Amino acid sequence: MHNLTGMSASARGKKGEEQAAASLKASGMEIIARNYRSKFGEVDIVALFGETIIFIEVKSWSYFGVEDLQYGINARKQQKIIKTAKYFLFENREYSNMSVRFDVIYVKNNHVTHLASAFMESV
Repeated sequence: MHNLTGMSASARGKKGEEQAAASLKASGMEIIARNYRSKFGEVDIVALFGETIIFIEVKSWSYFGVEDLQYGINARKQQKIIKTAKYFLFENREYSNMSVRFDVIYVKNNHVTHLASAFMESV
């Protein structure tokens, strides 16, 4: 694995998403979408785990710590993710009866931290 320090922000983000996806797959989740976009925003990863559909935001920071996530994923960003998730479920009705969860994955120095149920909203 490559160190994320010294990369451009977009390269760091792409590498972090790859590491996050590998970690999710290793934990038994099925990735059903990557970089899903709607008019409301983007969700980095959409995964299935049992009867739960999980919308995941990935943050790959080289300098900030996990304690700084509140600034990177503020209420406005959360609302964009939630609206995008609702649109995903509207477009993909086969998942509409599943439990919904919003997770955040933080990647720094090749270490993946998965924060399950990082924020909530009724979908």
